[in-house]
Amino acid sequence: EVQLVESGGGSVQAGGSLRLSCTASGFTVDDSDMGWYRQAPGNECELVSIRNGDGSTYVADFVKGRFTISQDNVRNTVYLQMNSLKPEDTAVYYCAADRVAPIYKRCGGDNYWGQGTQVTVSP
Repeated sequence: EVQLVESGGGSVQAGGSLRLSCTASGFTVDDSDMGWYRQAPGNECELVSIRNGDGSTYVADFVKGRFTISQDNVRNTVYLQMNSLKPEDTAVYYCAADRVAPIYKRCGGDNYWGQGTQVTVSP
């Protein structure tokens, strides 16, 4: 069964750092397009960063230079290192497998999404 389990969210002050983890089971992350999305209240679900199955990566302009996506194939885990966090980064962050659209109406909805982890950045 496909499952994605996230961890690593929390509350930090502006300028701080967090690392999110997403451990997959039921499939191999190296064979998939693995992405991180976020959704703040009242907003759509937006793509933050994605590592494609061919190894290429994409980082949204609004986090470029601050967030980095990486992967550990032995642990079958994808990470999102978030540095220089800003209050506007506050959202629920989701990892997703084989979801590549830049925007969804909402994150989640099937087994190819994680359960989400809250990131709160205070001024």
